[in-house]
Amino acid sequence: MTVIEATRELGKAIQADERYLKLMTAKEANDKDDALNALIGKLNLIQMSYQHEAEGEANEEKMNEYDKEFREVYTEVMLNENMKNYENARQDVDDMMNYVMQLLSMVVNGEDPETCDPAKIQADCTGSCSTCGGCG
Repeated sequence: MTVIEATRELGKAIQADERYLKLMTAKEANDKDDALNALIGKLNLIQMSYQHEAEGEANEEKMNEYDKEFREVYTEVMLNENMKNYENARQDVDDMMNYVMQLLSMVVNGEDPETCDPAKIQADCTGSCSTCGGCG
């Protein structure tokens, strides 16, 4: 098996992983949430208005109003249950992918693919890079 073939197999395994499946389910729920999509659309309009205002002689009061409105709508978006589920699922997939990338990095640097473990390096981390052999 070539590296590319193995990578394709890894891709299939990632797409079969429950964390990935939860992310796709959460994404679909977000896509179907009309209220959430309306809020996201509103965020985009506020951002465009802010950028348009910033292009010319910006009215500081208007800029502050846009900023305040953006933060309020953004908070509303992030409090949406579907968005919370999506963000949690996305973080789980990000954590999985970071672990995979660290593992691959360790292997490329000569570690034993059967025994190297990025979690062990993180657990042993003292926070001082001067005493460290590397994060992988």
